[in-house]
Amino acid sequence: MRMKWNSGRTHTFTRPDIGADELYMPIDLNKVRNIGICAHIDAGKTTVTERILFYTGKIHRMGEVHEGTATMDSLEEEQKRGITIQSAATTCPWEYEGNEYKVNLIDTPGHVDFTIEVERSLRVLDGAVAVFDGKEGVEAQSETVWRQADRYGVPRLCLINKMDKLGGDFDFSFGSLKTRLGANAIAIQVPIGGGATFKGIVDLMRMKAMYWNPAEQGNEIKETEIPEDFLETAQKWRTQMVENIADLDDSLTEKFLTDPSTITVPELKAALRKATIGLKCAPVICGSALKYTGVQKILDAVVDYLPCPTERPPVEGVDPKDISIKLSRPHSESAPFSALVFKVVSDVAGNLTYLRIYSGKLAKGSRVLNPGNGRRENVSRLYEMHAQNRTALDETGTGQIVAVVGLKDSFTGDTLCDPDHPIVLERMVFPEPVISMSIEPNTADDKKKLGESLTIIRREDPSFRSNYNDETGETIISGMGELHLEIIKNKLVRDMKVNVTVGKPRVAYRETITGTAKDIRGLFKKQSGGRGQYGDAVVTVSPMTKEEAEAEELVMKNGVVFEDNVSGGSIPREFIPSVEYGARQAAASGILGGYPVINVRCQLVFGSYHDVDSSQIAFEQAGALAFREACTRAGLALLEPIMKLVVTTPDEFFGNVAGDIASRRGQIIDSELRGITRMITAEVPLAELFGYTTTLRSMTQGRASSVMEPATYRIMPERLKDEVLAKA
Repeated sequence: MRMKWNSGRTHTFTRPDIGADELYMPIDLNKVRNIGICAHIDAGKTTVTERILFYTGKIHRMGEVHEGTATMDSLEEEQKRGITIQSAATTCPWEYEGNEYKVNLIDTPGHVDFTIEVERSLRVLDGAVAVFDGKEGVEAQSETVWRQADRYGVPRLCLINKMDKLGGDFDFSFGSLKTRLGANAIAIQVPIGGGATFKGIVDLMRMKAMYWNPAEQGNEIKETEIPEDFLETAQKWRTQMVENIADLDDSLTEKFLTDPSTITVPELKAALRKATIGLKCAPVICGSALKYTGVQKILDAVVDYLPCPTERPPVEGVDPKDISIKLSRPHSESAPFSALVFKVVSDVAGNLTYLRIYSGKLAKGSRVLNPGNGRRENVSRLYEMHAQNRTALDETGTGQIVAVVGLKDSFTGDTLCDPDHPIVLERMVFPEPVISMSIEPNTADDKKKLGESLTIIRREDPSFRSNYNDETGETIISGMGELHLEIIKNKLVRDMKVNVTVGKPRVAYRETITGTAKDIRGLFKKQSGGRGQYGDAVVTVSPMTKEEAEAEELVMKNGVVFEDNVSGGSIPREFIPSVEYGARQAAASGILGGYPVINVRCQLVFGSYHDVDSSQIAFEQAGALAFREACTRAGLALLEPIMKLVVTTPDEFFGNVAGDIASRRGQIIDSELRGITRMITAEVPLAELFGYTTTLRSMTQGRASSVMEPATYRIMPERLKDEVLAKA
């Protein structure tokens, strides 16, 4: 089978129906790039991706986000709203300087409610293209994405997009990368003009001006000398670029101090690539994806500056039989197979499980081990994905992102590996939900379907929770925001045909302790003829935050640290886990108002047992009794989620917006004037923010916008606590 790329050259690729043993060849990992496109909502990520797919020959007609025709926004909800809700993966070819590269690309959402999609994508990517609005610069969600990339050590390339937008300002946006993100940003391109005067781009490496012809959908690129009226500006930017790159490389520093003109473009590129991969800087390029300007140069920069799989450190994990033993896998097809599950999508033909392969090879029909649960899984089919479409493969290898069918017990964050060489890779961290609401099936048939549907959604979305309340008979669903829960509800009704009635959104409160209670006893003793029940546990509880637990290298699970400090055999070893289980169950069910108890250190210090009557159940009950009593004596408080709220408003409405935030128990922590626009950053209790978007629009004649994300939990005022508990 043969296929033409846009380059006009003809290339051969493997037919899926030909045996892998016959045609499969190891992939040159130096020619592979695993990248993600991520940014704040409406910065143009999906449009950038759409253009990339067109120029690499993956699609022959570009869709538009505003028309609901974008290839990577395949869900009906995405097309209706014009936003990305779930990350979509694709693979596309790119020819650069005579070499053919394979780019595995993931388009991620920008809305904070779907930040889990960004989280799990960054966990498996080697590099990222961070997209910024040319007028707005760094925005709230841009900072969140940047922090996520920092956490996973992902090298970044910055694209200042929308340079054609009214008010587009490269200098301001570039400056915001330094001031708001603290990034060592190095511009390697600058725009010629901005807003209505945006014409093209200057390549600072080669000092050439480039222009794209919109009439030819950007396929035609004209390269000329830099215009005279822009030459001085371009030379200033280039001098700054050379100086910044030279600072990152000792050999170039010496050349720069003696004779900067002797530094060559290949030397600059090599030094910049090394520094970018080492997380010492972030190259900055610019363009306008909507106007077809600069997109091909994004791919060139991805090849030039973002790492191939072998340039990333070996993936690390632990031995499943002894987690104290550290293991690693090199990025090599000759190493034992290891992969991480980063996404599960329900499909009529069977669950699609997305994998990033870190080492070894994977063939369809093979059996792999999930070391987390000890189960072996069958890989019945193997696919290369293009959004909703797929191409069957017989075999694939290291550095690839693929989807498989046939796995039954493997979910997001699980490791898959060679059964003879087990390893557990580091799991992803999923945020806790901050908002919940009740959901009730309309009929008995809907009730049956609801349970199955919620299981499917939980499998797909690790940031979603659901549970059934036996006392009220309600099913409670929890998520990251109002939009998140609305999307879930629509999915149940429209896609899964489950008719439900939903209640009003509720805040996901938590409980905590305010003091310490020492040596509190929980005694469970029952005698009713025959063998009885006896469990006796003594615990001490004290406040402890997640950061404090990490500093002391203690394991905090669901907000509770449990320590076994029993000595002298007062409780047999086999009953210690039962005490912990009981304490954790008590924490999960709450004490004050049924909300989970968090930020607690629980130390088991003493106890007693009976040779005949003691059992696991008895010690579970003793652990629960001791934990509840100890927390009650330590003093209980109610915690409420606090949101970081960023409002962008015309400065004339600043007073109204600030007053409204204050009336919602909010605190303004930063206010920045950008021209005639004011950016207000505040911390506001989630309980006060329901329906805020509508209020903000009416208050500012529809000219303001806002985004919010979970920030922290804080103790509620006593008066408000009593009101909440009265309703619980």
